[in-house]
Amino acid sequence: MSAIQYEKNADGIVILTMDSPNQSANTMNADFRVALENVVSKLKSETDLKGVIYRSAKKTFFAGGDLDELIEATPEHATEFFNMTNKLKGDLRTIDTLGVPVVAAINGTALGGGWEIALSCHYRIALNDPKTKLGLPEVTLGLLPGGGGVVRMVRLLGLQNAFPFLMEGKQFGVDKAKSLGLVNELADSEQDMLDKAIAWIKANPKSQQPYDVKGYKIPGGDPKTPAVAQILAIAPAMLRDKTKGCYPAPEAIMAAAVEGAQVDVDTAFRIEGRYFTYLATGQVAKNMIGTFWHGLNAIKAGVSRPKNIAKWQATKVGVLGAGMMGAGIAYSTAIKGIQVVLKDVSVENAEKGKAYSQKLLDKRVSQGRMSAEKRDQVLSLITATASAEDLKGCDLIIEAVFENQELKAKVTQEAEQFLANNGVMASNTSTLPITGLAKASKDDTHFIGLHFFSPVDKMQLVEIIKGKNTSAETLAKAYDYVQQIGKTPIVVNDSRGFFTSRVFGTFVQEGLRLLHEGVHPARIEMAALKAGMPVGPLAIQDEVALTLSEHVAKETRKALQAEGKDLPLSGADDVIETMIHTFERKGKAAGAGFYEYPEGGKKHLWDGLSHWKKDVDITEQEMIDRFLFVQALDTLRCYEEHVLESVIDANIGSIFGIGFAPWTGGAIQFLNQYGLEKALLRANSLEAKYGERFKAPQKLIDQIPHGKII
Repeated sequence: MSAIQYEKNADGIVILTMDSPNQSANTMNADFRVALENVVSKLKSETDLKGVIYRSAKKTFFAGGDLDELIEATPEHATEFFNMTNKLKGDLRTIDTLGVPVVAAINGTALGGGWEIALSCHYRIALNDPKTKLGLPEVTLGLLPGGGGVVRMVRLLGLQNAFPFLMEGKQFGVDKAKSLGLVNELADSEQDMLDKAIAWIKANPKSQQPYDVKGYKIPGGDPKTPAVAQILAIAPAMLRDKTKGCYPAPEAIMAAAVEGAQVDVDTAFRIEGRYFTYLATGQVAKNMIGTFWHGLNAIKAGVSRPKNIAKWQATKVGVLGAGMMGAGIAYSTAIKGIQVVLKDVSVENAEKGKAYSQKLLDKRVSQGRMSAEKRDQVLSLITATASAEDLKGCDLIIEAVFENQELKAKVTQEAEQFLANNGVMASNTSTLPITGLAKASKDDTHFIGLHFFSPVDKMQLVEIIKGKNTSAETLAKAYDYVQQIGKTPIVVNDSRGFFTSRVFGTFVQEGLRLLHEGVHPARIEMAALKAGMPVGPLAIQDEVALTLSEHVAKETRKALQAEGKDLPLSGADDVIETMIHTFERKGKAAGAGFYEYPEGGKKHLWDGLSHWKKDVDITEQEMIDRFLFVQALDTLRCYEEHVLESVIDANIGSIFGIGFAPWTGGAIQFLNQYGLEKALLRANSLEAKYGERFKAPQKLIDQIPHGKII
């Protein structure tokens, strides 16, 4: 069966119904390319052709490129890949230059290649559905729109207006598309859409692309226009400041857009194709596709969820502690339509926690993203209380109180008696072992860790921690709840700091060690950003609070000593102690840390950090390697020690939980793409210079013959 069904109606209009066989969505795979080539051949031989309509037999219009194919593209096959993409664009271009009107009947989401097909049409009619998403998100996978998207968006919107959609991958709905002139008309049903498409073709027998009309000018002007030239003079520097050189895609998009705007359409397509080939055959796109597409899809499909256990939905969730974390968990749960009981020691505290939801919901209403009625409905789902009895009937209770084992045990025992039959008791601890916390429970098989990240309303990841006796059924329910509230679960086994807190600590400590060694703090922060981390380690340490880090280190040391082990003091410990006890600088919340926080001004590094200044000779690349390797090697250690059970969870967790450089595809993928033999040599050299934290885990050595860690 062909991926495009060809039907010519009595009016001489050819309706192309896209319907990729054996797939739930249409993609630009080999089947589609062959079908398109056949369609072009048939259309060219038509004698009485009046117009062409693209439509879809799927629930969506078209999903985009075939990422399974794209991830296989290698530099050795660059010419072949370039010719293949050029041929596809050439076929679309042939259809849009036949001299007859071409219409896209967009029945649902059209992203990437799907939106490029729509853009290749002269007229676009979309089903009036608020769920429909349109746009070119390729940049989020390290790619650029290679099916004509860069060229056509620039010609239709102008350089400046097209940039956010191309370089940030901003998606938009049908209303926005209509206001931009990218969608010409809306329809109420698929039949209405088809009728409108036919009517428009009959009314416009001699249609062509606006930019193919002689004398057409790009909106806002081309790159030689003084106003545009002025912007383009500084745009590359501004972009480099954002990407720090880690992401080739936005830079390639800017280059393809600007160069393409100075030549004819067909030459611009070739320019776009060369940049697309460069990105698709490069390593960064492979890293990002592997994790952000294949990895996230595997998690959505339940890769780490116990099999053969029926799907579950939480109906009433209790949250103990209405501080920042508890309030965030309550909001994220209620907004998905689930009843929440938010309990604190006093009704006043609980109401303060509920007010956090009110604030976030009011913001949505003011932005036009939610109705006042919907806001009130969500708020009515949250019960603020000081009474444990209100927890009666909760099928999930999440404890989110301060990191203190005795306090957590007390609130667990107080609340658990009201848990529904077969309900789940969870702790939002970020560091305390779950097996230890589960001792307070009357049934530790129903006890689990649900580690949310702050701020909960914005952070997508939830680290699910299995205790020694946590049952498979409890894990399945926790996984289902995390997905029910629209977040991404990873599953880890119990240990101090679990995975994310443990590895996150190595990054911050490495920054503090560098400061202790005498490296200028501004160089430390910049090296972290150039490594691809979202924030420097000193800025993060200020956010976390130095006193909390000191407390966690002391508790960890105490626990290890009880096991007959020890945690040697490091330069990082010395920095924390000096900052708190000598300089009385405890972090951002205290108004003074590694940074100064002037009222109404921009934060800046504190001059007193010169206390550690020495003449130290270290390159930026050496610092970048230290930041990335210290985290990647410890992540691999977590995998080796069975704290982590899968590479997917390791990569997703490292990016979404600790902000590990997204361009790498995650902490273990960083080692894979570096090359395992090379990574071992680099780890050995770092260990020789800086110590045991860079020692290569045995798993790295064992996987060298296989070429990758799996």
